[in-house]
Amino acid sequence: MAKARTNYVCQNCGAVAQRWQGRCEACEAWNSMVEEAPSAGIGARAARAAGKGRVFALEGLQGAHREAPRMLTGIGELDRVTGGGFVPGSVLLIGGEPGIGKSTLLIQACARMAASGRRVVYISGEEAVAQVRLRASRLGLAQTPVELAAETSVDDIIATLQTGATPALVVIDSIQTMWTDAAEASPGTVTQVRMSAQALIRYAKTSGACVIMVGHVTKDGQIAGPRVVEHMVDAVASFEGEGGRQFRILRAVKNRFGPTDEIGVFEMTGGGLAEVTNPSALFLAGRDGAAPGAAVFAGMEGTRPVLVEIQALVAPTSLGTPRRAVVGWDPARLSMVLAVLEAHGGLRLGQHDVYLNVAGGLRIDEPAADLAAAAALVSSLCGAVLPGDSVFFGEVALSGAIRPVAHGGQRLKEAAKLGFRAAVAPEGSLEGQEKGPLALTPCGHIAALVADIAARAPARSRSGEGNGERAVPRARDGAREGASRAF
Repeated sequence: MAKARTNYVCQNCGAVAQRWQGRCEACEAWNSMVEEAPSAGIGARAARAAGKGRVFALEGLQGAHREAPRMLTGIGELDRVTGGGFVPGSVLLIGGEPGIGKSTLLIQACARMAASGRRVVYISGEEAVAQVRLRASRLGLAQTPVELAAETSVDDIIATLQTGATPALVVIDSIQTMWTDAAEASPGTVTQVRMSAQALIRYAKTSGACVIMVGHVTKDGQIAGPRVVEHMVDAVASFEGEGGRQFRILRAVKNRFGPTDEIGVFEMTGGGLAEVTNPSALFLAGRDGAAPGAAVFAGMEGTRPVLVEIQALVAPTSLGTPRRAVVGWDPARLSMVLAVLEAHGGLRLGQHDVYLNVAGGLRIDEPAADLAAAAALVSSLCGAVLPGDSVFFGEVALSGAIRPVAHGGQRLKEAAKLGFRAAVAPEGSLEGQEKGPLALTPCGHIAALVADIAARAPARSRSGEGNGERAVPRARDGAREGASRAF
């Protein structure tokens, strides 16, 4: 009889190798390869099953369909991220750093749903029941009929859930602490996480209960465990925030029943997480409109327009290689904008340190922030103060042209609601928009933006110029040259 073949699975990324090796070739992690028997694989049970498969009917694309039913939690920001509420039979995976507020948010959602008459079960694999009760008491939710348990065996959890009425919501905190007898591995390993998630997903699909699994994150912010778990679940949400700030952001990374990249903003208070219905006002709070190097960006997070301030500091450097530091934005995008400003804007930034920051701790990924970042950089270099009642959005091309972006009307409407009176945007983004209270200034090339901002720079005497101040007249002259070349 042939010897059963074994595989070695990386406990960091889930890569499979035929023989043991000290370092994983996929993620380059040391001593992460663990032997796994073939009976613990994904298709092991199907491979052991004897007999022929059954024949099933195939259907076409046309046919009757209905919208998936929703269960509202009563927390508007959470319902927004999930696409309008939880879908029965769906599985959600929520990840975040330790102490960010995942358990607090989920216990608040469980209490809201249990108070509406639904059966809600909260399973904790990390804390005792007394600890969960203490948190609920601190949040003022001790009187809600939420069913609690401290258990880590998935087989026992599913057997318990199948007794009595089917729960509307089941919270598993966390999936890394679960284990099942179907896998011969230690809890927390890739095999156990995968098999436990499979069992919980199978229960959710067959019973119609909504299951939320909490996942740990690695040091680089990714959800720990195999990436196949993220593909199996219906939705993946990331809970973000900084320790020095009070607000938290719940971002939808994947959602089969709603839009992705949707965000919900919460504020950590003494009574738990409170909703922030107007995040733009929160991100713009404390803004100094009289300081150079600050531009307000009208962005989009999913279907929600968000206004945020982009701050830039351009200072002369004494180092051979100038520094480029950025927080909240893509460093490669900053390098591209700086190159375009030098090539097509007539600026000389090679002898300056550049620092860029997105105020409030929000992470921006869309290219529409290029124009606002460029405006903040030019403003800091020239010492020119941008109008405090203006917003910027647009994508900067390598040729220096300002490309149009989507959702221009929603961006302008949000800016007008917060009291802004002007907007600088690409020409294509303003076509077809109704004339509103904002004065629209179309911008077609980066040289025109540089020339307009440099013209606002304060006049300085030649005798009072220092090493850093010499960049102002050079920027103004270079902007005029760049504008003449562009037009």
